[in-house]
Amino acid sequence: MTVSTNSPRGSYWITTFGCQMNKADSERMAGILESMGYSQGHGEHSADLVLYNTCTIRDNAEQKVYSYLGRQAQRKRENPHLTLVVAGCVAQQEGESLLRRVPELDLVMGPQHANRLDVLLAQVEAGQQVVATEEHHILEDITTARRDSSVCGWVNVIYGCNERCTYCVVPSVRGQEQSRLPEAIKLEMEGLAAQGFKEITLLGQNIDAYGRDLPGITPEGRRSHTLTDLLHQVHDVEGIERIRFATSHPRYFTDRLIDACADLPKVCEHFHIPFQSGDDELLRAMARGYTVDRYRRIIERIRSRMPEASISADAIVAFPGESDAQYRRTLALIEEIGFDLVNTAAYSPRPNTPAATWPNQLTEAVKVERLQEINALVEQTAKARSARYAGRSVEVLAEGVNPKDSSQLMGRTRTNRLTFFPIAKADGSSHKAGDLVTVTIDQVRPFSLSGKLG
Repeated sequence: MTVSTNSPRGSYWITTFGCQMNKADSERMAGILESMGYSQGHGEHSADLVLYNTCTIRDNAEQKVYSYLGRQAQRKRENPHLTLVVAGCVAQQEGESLLRRVPELDLVMGPQHANRLDVLLAQVEAGQQVVATEEHHILEDITTARRDSSVCGWVNVIYGCNERCTYCVVPSVRGQEQSRLPEAIKLEMEGLAAQGFKEITLLGQNIDAYGRDLPGITPEGRRSHTLTDLLHQVHDVEGIERIRFATSHPRYFTDRLIDACADLPKVCEHFHIPFQSGDDELLRAMARGYTVDRYRRIIERIRSRMPEASISADAIVAFPGESDAQYRRTLALIEEIGFDLVNTAAYSPRPNTPAATWPNQLTEAVKVERLQEINALVEQTAKARSARYAGRSVEVLAEGVNPKDSSQLMGRTRTNRLTFFPIAKADGSSHKAGDLVTVTIDQVRPFSLSGKLG
């Protein structure tokens, strides 16, 4: 539980690596620090407490953390009063070995301990060097996050992951699935609505698994807590105009969920559903639990119910043993489906994952070549998808001023396209963050749009 204090403790700086879950964790940890009396600093090289919330999904993200830590360790040797914290997935993965590598660290804490930051820092202030990576039940989140946006907010609905994809380190660093109760989720959303938030993204590492660890069976014999049920339960929160969710898993994505998204007006027509590979043999090697045809049927069902829906995804190239023909099937699937966005990555061996030990690893040269080719295709496909907006009027939720042009606001369409438009209205007044604005698109780019008012 966070204990409030009015005593100033200096400044803090949080650097966040990785996924939306990490960003949400960082917001909560910032809220805890401010309730303890810290204030947000002006940079990591002047703050009194520096926290790195880390990602281990790929090796380059992990190595970047060590580079940052090297500079902070030097600061710590010159200023022993500096508090140095590593949180997140690298902390969970490395544990005490991080202290051996960077003995200047004060606190190493895994993702399950984000809500206990105040308790752990109290141990640091008592003179301890703390490692918190043990399995921990995530108690209902009673912290107050320091939100980076005043319009769009993250709400965690399920922590952890029970999947065992052969390339993925997430289950070993984020722990077993733990679903929050729907009443608590709705209460948090009502609190955000009262603060003026307009859009909520429900978050989970595998959000379609929501509720399967909660008790209850309906008279029809299905689980009484599912993501579909949750969407119905939170849809009527007054003040919230838009609802999104991420990240989905094709194995658990149901027709019932698609129907709910089509029927509930606040749920945005945007789906992020990773496919990872366009080849069934590779999907089996990845232990993904679905086929390419199964994935196609999901997309077909979405587009039959919501023709305007945007589809984004994740894909891995150069997975161990991936032949050129298998790689080409991934390219073919991208062309066939016409994704609005695909996040791509070359396979990176991760500790304690089966695929990392396989002998059929591909060379770095192959990884670079395939990644460059697939990225070019993704941009081409995204450009083709963006073209459909030209000349159309779309609803944009204004999120803030364009940092590159102070005469413009920026926000997102319901389909999640970043859009820029003028602040000034014809009558001389101005739009502001939080406004829902009708924009007529006159410029299209692969990953963003621009338009005029009306």
